[in-house]
Amino acid sequence: MTTDLCTLLNINKPILSAPMGGAAGPDMVATVCNAGGFGVIPLWGKSADGVRAGIAELRALTDRNFAVNLNLGFDYADQLQACIDARVCAVSLFWGMAPEAIERAKNGGLLVMSSVGSAAEAKQAADAGADIIIAQGWEAGGHVWGQVATMALIPAVVDAVDVPVVAAGGIADGRGMAAALMLGAQGVWIGTRFLASHEATIHATYQNSILQAQDDQTEWHADLYDVTWPNAPHRTLANATSDAWAAAGRAAPGARPGEQEVIGQRPGGGDVLRYQSYTPLPGTTGDVAAMSMWAGQGVGLVHKVLSAADIVSEIDTDARAIIAAQAAAFR
Repeated sequence: MTTDLCTLLNINKPILSAPMGGAAGPDMVATVCNAGGFGVIPLWGKSADGVRAGIAELRALTDRNFAVNLNLGFDYADQLQACIDARVCAVSLFWGMAPEAIERAKNGGLLVMSSVGSAAEAKQAADAGADIIIAQGWEAGGHVWGQVATMALIPAVVDAVDVPVVAAGGIADGRGMAAALMLGAQGVWIGTRFLASHEATIHATYQNSILQAQDDQTEWHADLYDVTWPNAPHRTLANATSDAWAAAGRAAPGARPGEQEVIGQRPGGGDVLRYQSYTPLPGTTGDVAAMSMWAGQGVGLVHKVLSAADIVSEIDTDARAIIAAQAAAFR
């Protein structure tokens, strides 16, 4: 199941791990890469020196290609230069459209992966020189850029651009991957399934909540949790915090029940406040289940913890079998 995407990234399996801040560290990304997929590491919250250190740490674990994820909602210039200087394979740009960032990365010799939420944005990114379009459907967990569901978004984006399209949002198994490929995508971008991996750096309560969640237990919110940049909708698991907020009338920030309440402590010290955007890490104490537990609508398909390598293999194998079976059925 080799696609143009596989050739471009020099990978064996068209499976990309989403850059889940706090959850996708070097171990997960390297494991995905070493399994034949393509890992994307979130380094946008670090200084330029931190980006260089993160790249070096990852390269000590894999000799395969990977991408560094940068957030266009913040000043990214120094981070992008660090990626260029380190000669990484690719950068993943999300949360906005910045043709100048695409041009600079391309001039620096990097492949550019641009996350979009509409066909119009996809065309804009491709016209600016993006090599790969990540089409993120509304079902996605964490920070959700667009409003169009994956099933409708993917074919529209595929029709709009002439570069490889990667499907994101709600894909958690081989069936989802097979469907995405049938819609014209050349690969899949997976987050929530990798939260249930041995390499995910999240608290056991968070991981167990992922395993136990049903398909209708995620919620999209415009501003429930205090994300560190403005206008950042997000999808999380429903919990006591969101339930109490809904019961109190869904008040805007500043009038939410329990604001500024300390509900836990970070592993290295520091309070975790209710409504704070915080991925619960191992060693976090307090009411972890009331914290922001990011998850996409594919969560109901996640039932067991595996290594990230086994997740890549299982999804790829199942997708191949499904596509082969369907091809045989319609001869």
